[in-house]
Amino acid sequence: MESITLRHVVPDAFADDPVSGTSDVWGCDVTFRKGEYYLVEAASGTGKSSLCSYLYGFRNDYAGSILLGGEDCRTFSAARWGDVRRRSLSLLFQDLRLFGELTVAENLALKNGLTAFKTPGQIERLLEAAGIAGKRDTPVGKLSFGQQQRVAFVRCLCQPFDFILLDEPVSHLDAVNGEVLAGLLSEEAQAQGAGIVVTSVGSRLELPYHKILTL
Repeated sequence: MESITLRHVVPDAFADDPVSGTSDVWGCDVTFRKGEYYLVEAASGTGKSSLCSYLYGFRNDYAGSILLGGEDCRTFSAARWGDVRRRSLSLLFQDLRLFGELTVAENLALKNGLTAFKTPGQIERLLEAAGIAGKRDTPVGKLSFGQQQRVAFVRCLCQPFDFILLDEPVSHLDAVNGEVLAGLLSEEAQAQGAGIVVTSVGSRLELPYHKILTL
């Protein structure tokens, strides 16, 4: 997948509240290109999580069209979406969507078991770099939210991707941990030639963004 294009996409929730003219995304033609990094800055309530859900195919309550690799994603079957999410798109949810009763290692194994993308040694290296290797056998529900964010971050690297979407990825992390994750993300994206789309309402991953958009 070489590109993601939004053509005059407007969330149904904003249908009676026109946003064109104030947003660089909603109601506009926007293309995210593989290999480039984008920051989407958004105030609360402007739809950053909705944007990620639209691009990932979890929601379709919008007007306009979204093209993944030139194809309208509304035409994708469930099987096609499954393949896209295994091979082309990775997503870090704002609410993380981890399984609290499972350990860190078990949460990561659920994703890596589907993709067989990382070796055990590579996963261990990511955990060590993220500062949570000592928590691998701890149920995720017993971790702080910041630690859980790092688990979810490592999980979204356990697959191949052309684009990675990160919704508020460092909202509960200090600057040092944010820099660590930015370094890991850059390394992984460069290795895969992938594009990065980050949404942020405040703190953000410090990356060499090609373009900064306002939602």
